[in-house]
Amino acid sequence: MQYNGLAWAAALLALLVLVIAGRILLDRSWLLGWLRGSGGLAILALAVLVAVVAYDLRSYAPLPPSGETLLTLSFKAEGDQRYRVTLREGARERNVILNGDLWQLDARVFGWQQLATLIGLQPGYRLELLSGRYLAAEQQARAEPSRVVLASSPYGIDLWRWLREGQHDLFLFDARGTRVTFLPLADGAQYAVRLTSTGLLAEPQNQAAKDALAQW
Repeated sequence: MQYNGLAWAAALLALLVLVIAGRILLDRSWLLGWLRGSGGLAILALAVLVAVVAYDLRSYAPLPPSGETLLTLSFKAEGDQRYRVTLREGARERNVILNGDLWQLDARVFGWQQLATLIGLQPGYRLELLSGRYLAAEQQARAEPSRVVLASSPYGIDLWRWLREGQHDLFLFDARGTRVTFLPLADGAQYAVRLTSTGLLAEPQNQAAKDALAQW
């Protein structure tokens, strides 16, 4: 009997809540206010999202004419298998530390296609990651990853990645990645990097770099 009584009490309470909910939902002013508020919040969220995407797009630079240098990298030894890397990208210069025997550079290209190219939109690029590794597999397995993030998207909102991984090109975008595969690190070496039809190409700019490549 106890549980039957509790069941009836719960059923009556549910009925009371149902009646109150029904009266609220049938009140047009409340419903319209809720819809208006929800719509306003949705539009506000969309505006914030578009603003973050716009901020992310500012991290891309226009691609120079085909064959011109995107950036140069200069390496200076600061210890055993430790190098200070100077990256010169136009008027911008950065200094980072890289460990290992080899270096690799990852970049992304934000291209346009079809209608977008007809209205004159130009492709852009962004340097993504500079990483180093050791030649010896055992040393590489023991070492901490030597990676320098050169650019990132705020709050994880990354239009390029969404377009590339989801294949949402919308017949407008061409999001692709490119890299300079591992090349030797050497004291005093300098490389120039440019974008070709097959991807990024690093070319030695002095004798130290040429000697390192010859021994690689």
